[in-house]
Amino acid sequence: MKILLDIKDAKATFFMELLKSFSYVKVKTLTPYKAKVLEDVQEAVEEMKLIKAGKLKGRNAEDLFNEL
Repeated sequence: MKILLDIKDAKATFFMELLKSFSYVKVKTLTPYKAKVLEDVQEAVEEMKLIKAGKLKGRNAEDLFNEL
């Protein structure tokens, strides 16, 4: 199982050491770029769920390509 945590910088060092003390936990930090990409993808997935549920209006793909 993978879990993504958002921890305040002031507590991050302590929390990372705590996690590393468990033999069954593998700890990997994300670069700021990777964290941003992951956050953006998560936001896009949430928007897609809202569009499918009819709570948000989607955009036409052709209109999107024309903006680019």
